[in-house]
Amino acid sequence: MSFLRRLLRRPLALACCAYLAIVTAVAIVAPIVMPSVNSQDAGDLFAANQLPSWSHLLGTDTLGRDVLSRLLVGDRVTLIGVVEALVVLLVLAVPLGLAAGYLGGWTDRVVTWLADLTFSLPAVVIIIVVLSVFPASMLAGMVTFGVIAAPGLMRIVRSATLPIREELYVKAAEASGLSRTYILTRHILPRIAGVVIVQASLLAAVALGVQTGLAFLKLLVAAPAPSWGGMVADGTSVLLLHPWLIVPPGAAIAITMLALSLLGDTVRDATVENWSAPVATRAATKARAKAEAQARAETAPPAEGRLLDVRQLSISFLGRERDVRVVEDVTFDVAAGEIVGIVGESGCGKSVTTAAIVGLLPGSGRIDGGSIWFGGKDLSRASEADLRALRGRKIGFVSQEPMVSLDPVYRVGAQIAEALRQHRGLSRPAARARTLELLRDMHFTDPGAVAVRYPHEISGGMAQRVAIARALAGEPELLIADEPTTALDVTVQAEILELLRELRTTRQMAVLIVTHDWGVVADLCDRVVVMYAGQIVERSDTQSVFDTPLHPYTEALLASNPHLAPEAATLPVIPGTVPPPGSWPAGCRFSARCRYAVPACSAHAVPIDAPYQAHETRCIRVDQLIKP
Repeated sequence: MSFLRRLLRRPLALACCAYLAIVTAVAIVAPIVMPSVNSQDAGDLFAANQLPSWSHLLGTDTLGRDVLSRLLVGDRVTLIGVVEALVVLLVLAVPLGLAAGYLGGWTDRVVTWLADLTFSLPAVVIIIVVLSVFPASMLAGMVTFGVIAAPGLMRIVRSATLPIREELYVKAAEASGLSRTYILTRHILPRIAGVVIVQASLLAAVALGVQTGLAFLKLLVAAPAPSWGGMVADGTSVLLLHPWLIVPPGAAIAITMLALSLLGDTVRDATVENWSAPVATRAATKARAKAEAQARAETAPPAEGRLLDVRQLSISFLGRERDVRVVEDVTFDVAAGEIVGIVGESGCGKSVTTAAIVGLLPGSGRIDGGSIWFGGKDLSRASEADLRALRGRKIGFVSQEPMVSLDPVYRVGAQIAEALRQHRGLSRPAARARTLELLRDMHFTDPGAVAVRYPHEISGGMAQRVAIARALAGEPELLIADEPTTALDVTVQAEILELLRELRTTRQMAVLIVTHDWGVVADLCDRVVVMYAGQIVERSDTQSVFDTPLHPYTEALLASNPHLAPEAATLPVIPGTVPPPGSWPAGCRFSARCRYAVPACSAHAVPIDAPYQAHETRCIRVDQLIKP
């Protein structure tokens, strides 16, 4: 329903839908209201070939029949032909495309072979042969067209299904024992519905052209039944004497095809871009963003010793009715050679914050407040060219899914060498030699064998080390690691952490690491930043946070850490969930889950304060947390 509302808020889509609804209503009502139009005696030869008048609003044809009446009644014949072709096309193409894309193997080969065979056949000749066997049969002609056109849509559905079947949620559905039919209809088909709708609207326009063309050739509709194509044919027979006769049916055909095509375009736009916010809201958003950018331009660069300085960073995404803020007033810094950890539950804004640093916010995300200083430049105002110059060279990035960041088509060594040539300008032999060095630095005992493997031929831990090696190709000053040890076993996790520690020691490289694991923080980080619901709630050196947490959320996270839980004891959990963006409470955002909460916590926003030197917290009940 949200997609439908988003679509109908577009004026062009609303106009197309309204026009097509009128065409459909006329196709239903007109033959009932004007049954005499199909009669042999409908015309008046004495009134033939008249121009539009009050008696005949669109004039009369060569047999004196009212053009408007025939245009309205012929709407049903034309529309039925389009619907017949479209139904056959969708019934064949969508299931076959889903099956070929999801099942693969011999199913994919057979369906693809049948599609290739159909593409090689002369479509027009086949339709004419079928109509010679079934003269003036609308059903036979349009069903044949639907069968011939189905392989094109089938290929599109198959291509859209292929990447979705590799998604983790599909694998989870398979592992849980769900049937293939259920997975196809409930998990995959909704994801490709936008693609199918777009193609269906475009193919409906093509079907309309084919139907009117065959009717023009007198192959589909027998006289005296009216059709738009047949009316154009009648007009062309007296084109030199009465050219007006081709205008009404020709305009109806052109406008209907245009409406179907434009509807396909608007559906495509609505599926890939959220335009639900009103125009005035979008204009106000742009104006506010410009004003905030100017305000950020007046901020001073960071003090000496700070490699990265994030100040009062706020990030928003375009929502249905208004902008939705996902990160607010985030401030922290990273010194050269320092390792800083960002901790918090999923949905707290950790990954979005790191993505903003390198200018890779997804979708409609944008920075609408604060600044990001790196190397004397405010990255929140940097151009895309400036950000590209920093990515890989000055700032390396390692995602939590290394297999996603590695191209399955190319060998591991080729991908690292590509980064070396791009960032350091090495020749191919030098890049290959340096690739082996980087893989050796990642503790691969046989880097040559790893370099010639494809990503699917290495394990998750190996892929993570390869991703780190590629991130180091440009010898960055800062490495951002977004949960680099997630889903890795304990042994591989220890290897990755030791590797990051070595990089800090040998290269004096700073590391900003996002993690859920307090064990990673204790083992690796110098300082820690705790985020909750888009805000920083506590920041300090790692030892102080472990010894004396000054925010209830930090205390609760530490208490639920399985590494610290007593043996055979029930692991404590934090009740409730992180409030989603757009639903944050006015006061302390953790108050609904906090055992120390009092009414004052929900009264107003809580500022961040420093009860101890270099130990800051966003809590008014710090005294309850300090242990005697």
